[in-house]
Amino acid sequence: MTRLYMVLERFRGGDAAPVYERYRERGRMMPQGVEYVDSWVDDGLTRCFQLMRADDRALLDEWIANWDDLVEFEVVPVMSSADANASAGGADRA
Repeated sequence: MTRLYMVLERFRGGDAAPVYERYRERGRMMPQGVEYVDSWVDDGLTRCFQLMRADDRALLDEWIANWDDLVEFEVVPVMSSADANASAGGADRA
């Protein structure tokens, strides 16, 4: 089952430059079954919040292994507000 994950990345040493350099050289380096949805970076360029979709959490861990020398990761499974509302028994409210 495909799931959404909010991935909080903390750039090691607060330095985003090595992360962006590797990205320019190698791309996202994601295995098949992992999809980048969108991302946001804090104003200080020390953290990135990425929304990812993955068929299996293990695939997300493969992607993380490509970056864990430059980034500390926190991964939180998430769902849309509409899905949360439906799961909580709500009707037509988000």
